[in-house]
Amino acid sequence: MTVLYRQKLIDNMERFTPGERKIASFIISSPDVLKELSSQQLAETLGVSQSAIVKFAQKLGLQGFTKFKMALVEEWGKQLTEHKQQSSHLHNDISSQDPLLDVANKLLIEKQNATRKTTDSLDINQLEKVIRLLQNAHRIHIAAIGSSSLVGKDLAWKLMKIGFHILTEFDSHVQLTIAQTLTSRDVMLAISFSGQRKEVLLAAKIAKSNGATVIALTSLQDSDLRNLADYTLDTVSDEQRWRSSSISSRSAQLCITDLLFMGLLQLNESEGMKMIEQSRHLVDKLT
Repeated sequence: MTVLYRQKLIDNMERFTPGERKIASFIISSPDVLKELSSQQLAETLGVSQSAIVKFAQKLGLQGFTKFKMALVEEWGKQLTEHKQQSSHLHNDISSQDPLLDVANKLLIEKQNATRKTTDSLDINQLEKVIRLLQNAHRIHIAAIGSSSLVGKDLAWKLMKIGFHILTEFDSHVQLTIAQTLTSRDVMLAISFSGQRKEVLLAAKIAKSNGATVIALTSLQDSDLRNLADYTLDTVSDEQRWRSSSISSRSAQLCITDLLFMGLLQLNESEGMKMIEQSRHLVDKLT
């Protein structure tokens, strides 16, 4: 476990003696100065004894001032680097200083890369099998959480427009309840880029235990959802540490869900197009 010494100093400030508080306050406020000082120089700067400096370091669990200083300087350096990265990077390689046109172009490239990589990694035979399973399913339950649930809702709406019986809810408790009702005639489409969301995993386990076919829409990495699913559709995107939203992974997911919709529309072209037209007429009545 990493010890955060600066935070430890802040948290224990009220418990320190007046002399210790003087040392702690200096370290917290001037870590850049501390790295240039010896224990003797620090003692002279603060007007305390050198032994007080050494004892203070030992009180915090370190053998002496030198190791204490090294630990603090290393910690300060890491925090400075992280702060710099966080302040300059808003999302992947998009920085706070980028003109909006550059932001637009970077987002375009990011989304194009996710769509292209996902398309290139497609297992067409697997995709066709999944489309057939969805076509023949009595009910389709789409289970997803967070941004993936928005992708699920989008697919659900499209499939409902062409006559499919879709079950989808944002609430994870309701998803579990739906999963309990599934049978061998039904299919669950579980969407999770990480493949580790416990809400989705539990719903998928329940569905599978009831005999339903589980299809996972997830990333290439090994995951519990990938191992649990009967069929897997891969989504590929460059998810990095500095991201403000799941933009590229959502683009990859939408690439697959739109493919599923188009494949099912091809199988149900006549009736599907008729229902889409009927929906359009109904919506027109609202204007």
